[in-house]
Amino acid sequence: MGCLLAVIAAICPRILMFFILLITDWFGRAYDTFIWPFLGFLLMPYTTLAYMAAMLNNNHNVNGWWLVLVIIAALADLGSDTYEVLNN
Repeated sequence: MGCLLAVIAAICPRILMFFILLITDWFGRAYDTFIWPFLGFLLMPYTTLAYMAAMLNNNHNVNGWWLVLVIIAALADLGSDTYEVLNN
């Protein structure tokens, strides 16, 4: 049961990105191309979601508290990847 919860927790941002892609057009409005959300889905999902939120809610600018959010999301992505590499 513990392993299942860890897998669901690791996949959660990707599931959210999938539902956002199906239900809304936010990725199309936040990103100019398809490649950045796709790479973000594979490599840095928290950062991709934070950047999308910053672009949509701050008139396509990443500054102020939105920049802090994107930096924290990048650190969370790097931390989760580092944790997975070190524990395998």
